[in-house]
Amino acid sequence: MSQKTLLTKGILKEVWFTTARSGGKGGQNVNKVATKVELFFDVNNSLCLTDEQKELINKKLKNKISDLGVLHLSEDRDRSQHKNKELAIVKFTAALEKCLEKPKPRKATKPSKASLAKLKDSKAKKSQVKSLRKKVKL
Repeated sequence: MSQKTLLTKGILKEVWFTTARSGGKGGQNVNKVATKVELFFDVNNSLCLTDEQKELINKKLKNKISDLGVLHLSEDRDRSQHKNKELAIVKFTAALEKCLEKPKPRKATKPSKASLAKLKDSKAKKSQVKSLRKKVKL
């Protein structure tokens, strides 16, 4: 198994769920069945994450994390509670993987000689056009 799979399996043991009634259309199903699934994960007290990873998650997902350091995701796309739970887990793992992914380093580049020459020519043309707009001195 890969590092990501091991990390996710350990983290999924620290996740807890609650259910609620979904809003919107759906007839009697909406009024009777709690299909909305809310996923909670305590980032700060996680045993699976290092301090660096916790800091990254807190920084990148700060709008989804409460003041107590609990990550909250909800899912209510489907009419089935079981399917919504699976979707919430997929959403959670995708968000974590995206947070913990290291960005590609930027390679510094400089403009080519041709592009610099082109820029210089266009500046000269604009300068000439603007100088022709001025009033003529007699």
